[in-house]
Amino acid sequence: MVKTITDPARKIKVFREADVVVIGGGPGGVGSAIAAARSGAKTILIERYGHLGGMATGGLVNIIPNLSDIYGKQHVFGLNQELLDRLDRRGGTSYPAGKDRGTADKKVVDYYQDANLGWFYLRKDLKGQPRVLYSAVVDPEILKDEFNDMVLEAGAELLLHSWGTRAITEGNAVKGVIFESKSGTQAVLGKVIIDSTGDGDIFVSAGAEFDNECDNKRRTAWLALVWWVTNVNLKKYDDFKASQPDKFKELMQELVKLDGYPGFFKGILKNMPNTVWYHCMQPQSERTDATDVEQLTRIDIRARKRALITFEFMKKNIPGFGDSFIMLSAPQLGTQGGRRIIGEYILTENDMESDEVFEDTIVTLANNDYGEISLKHPTLCVPYRCLVPRKIDGLLIGCRAFSSNDMINETFNIIPHCIAYGQAAGTAAALAVKSGVQPRNVDYKALTDNLRQQGVNIPEATGKKALPATRSKPKDFYYQKYRGPGKE
Repeated sequence: MVKTITDPARKIKVFREADVVVIGGGPGGVGSAIAAARSGAKTILIERYGHLGGMATGGLVNIIPNLSDIYGKQHVFGLNQELLDRLDRRGGTSYPAGKDRGTADKKVVDYYQDANLGWFYLRKDLKGQPRVLYSAVVDPEILKDEFNDMVLEAGAELLLHSWGTRAITEGNAVKGVIFESKSGTQAVLGKVIIDSTGDGDIFVSAGAEFDNECDNKRRTAWLALVWWVTNVNLKKYDDFKASQPDKFKELMQELVKLDGYPGFFKGILKNMPNTVWYHCMQPQSERTDATDVEQLTRIDIRARKRALITFEFMKKNIPGFGDSFIMLSAPQLGTQGGRRIIGEYILTENDMESDEVFEDTIVTLANNDYGEISLKHPTLCVPYRCLVPRKIDGLLIGCRAFSSNDMINETFNIIPHCIAYGQAAGTAAALAVKSGVQPRNVDYKALTDNLRQQGVNIPEATGKKALPATRSKPKDFYYQKYRGPGKE
């Protein structure tokens, strides 16, 4: 039996009242706050860390992939493209030139393969040739500053070092949120609340229906610590690996036995030469619950130990690492999935083959990860209803916790997708406030027209196309193929 205590009723200070309150300052939360404020809503963004960006910055997952399909046609625009343009002006991003998107040119393909970034930049066409996607990597420190600027320039109020802990509800409606900080326990009231926590912390406390099913083999079940090593002489490393492959393999096997991590990405940011990125994934048997604080603690401790084991071994034994040092490690443990809202529409793998453009489509995403299916159906439309909880009013979802099954969520919950969901949620929230309606009753046409004006790629709605009479389940290329650098 679990021991409990009774939390006595108490008066809590209302820190602020706003039209739109966004909880969580990751990619989705930033997108939500910018869009809501630009659309005229009085907006406040609450973030538990001292910086914005979530996994993109604090998690050092600095990769913004799948902006185009396999043949290089860009599908994701809006705030994603605006952000990359701003970073580009500051030298804070790297991506293929326009002429190289969709190319099979060996020199370009080899560049990304050599950096071990093939999963993020390359996909095979029908002939089996690798082609280059429009994907980008970003400087997380510059990104933090740009996110601050974009949120504040939009007119939103920003509250860092503040952890949104639970929803304030009246009946089936969310009216605000409680947050904790060094200033104590306080409340923010709002007309529309956007849960951008990633794991649905607010919608769970509001009593919304949710799904937390996740196959343990999926990326979304993986936990990881990212850390960067710099001052690496990559030429020496490459020469050693090429000239003594058996010795190199023997050393990597020894490192694995020591519980080290054998693979890395070569950083391709021009302002960070001689830097490599380690994404230290936990073994598959230990991929677990990103909402269990004891497991998070245990895994974080072990991952940091593995990082030092790896670094010390590489520095001692591998040519090119002798003068290297750890540049930084992520302050946030990498979590890639969790609870998902059960919304008015649940996106599944069937939607990848229907080619439907929904009446309430909020974003068109590149579908690159399912082999032949992706080549036949290069895009996936996401409806606004995936952001709207069943039964709970006053609440929207603006993050990876959108309504979807675990297979779809694994593929379409990454950074550019979350920014897009946030942009849609923030826009819809502002429209709901302006019209005096619940978020679920926002006019779809007004929403899609508004998003198009913001540069979001939304085709005209179509009727649902018939699916083939006999269909095989999509081969799950994503977790079968990707295990990160150093895959054995």
